[in-house]
Amino acid sequence: MFNQLKEVLKSNEKRSIVFTEGHDPRIQQAAARLLEEGLMSVILVGKPEEVNAVAQKNGYALDQATIIDPAAYADMDALVDQMVTLRKGKMTAEDCRAALQKGNYFGTMLVKAGVADCLLGGATYSTGDTVRPALQLIKTKPGNSIVSSCFIMVRDNADGTQEKLAMGDCAINIHPTEDNLVEIAQETAKCAKIFGIDPKVAFLSFSTKGSAKDDDVTKMQNATAKAKEVMDVPVDGEMQFDAAVAPEVGQLKFPGSAVAGHANTFIFPDVNAGNIGYKIAARLGGFAAYGPILLGLNAPINDLSRGCNADEVYKMAIITAALI
Repeated sequence: MFNQLKEVLKSNEKRSIVFTEGHDPRIQQAAARLLEEGLMSVILVGKPEEVNAVAQKNGYALDQATIIDPAAYADMDALVDQMVTLRKGKMTAEDCRAALQKGNYFGTMLVKAGVADCLLGGATYSTGDTVRPALQLIKTKPGNSIVSSCFIMVRDNADGTQEKLAMGDCAINIHPTEDNLVEIAQETAKCAKIFGIDPKVAFLSFSTKGSAKDDDVTKMQNATAKAKEVMDVPVDGEMQFDAAVAPEVGQLKFPGSAVAGHANTFIFPDVNAGNIGYKIAARLGGFAAYGPILLGLNAPINDLSRGCNADEVYKMAIITAALI
């Protein structure tokens, strides 16, 4: 999958990515690799002397990277003015200037101002500290009411084939409504296509085709019906996970469904189920989990785990740039 994504990046106009934690050795190792392979241009947020000291200590080649210190940024006044306008009275100019001294807000405004195409952060920040500036400054795409997320799950099989799945929302929306679930399904299916998945979307539940009665079941039934009206890929539900993935179970429990038994894009009823589900697939099913990939924003902004390594940063940067 990553070889295909890298070929796409190399064949198109070079994208620029901003890393909010330019001093972090994991970020620098990944950035040096991205630059060496010519996949994208790199902006590192941080003080040049600190960034360069870490790079020299570890032998990372960052000569082609752009290092920007918020405290010395020549166009800071313009960024402050733009941020004040975006915040619509919720933050004063002084508040905005103070926020822009932080890598997460500064990097996000670089994307908003068109200096960078996308952003990857979170190696030292919490998910909230990455998502909050994105919601406040980048905002959701026209027609979208929420930011959601999905994981792309990848497993190399013994026969040489590769299995890819998409799972959403596993990180952002704790209690999504019916309409939220439709939007999550739409965005997850779009994301799945980028990574070579032909989406067959299953709305998951502990019930299959009305086998149980509960408000949560009704929510998934109604979300499925609404999704079918607006999506141009196969969609079905509500269904249990075994009915979604096992053909013999799917056709027994949900006869005639084009999705049952063949699903590869899974919509969970809430973040509780989604987070548990993708981690079971990763830990017990042997899938590599890439994400959370944030969906619904006007520009690609993605979050790293604070426990990430340099290879994960490298791969998430490729994923982020591929979303442009």
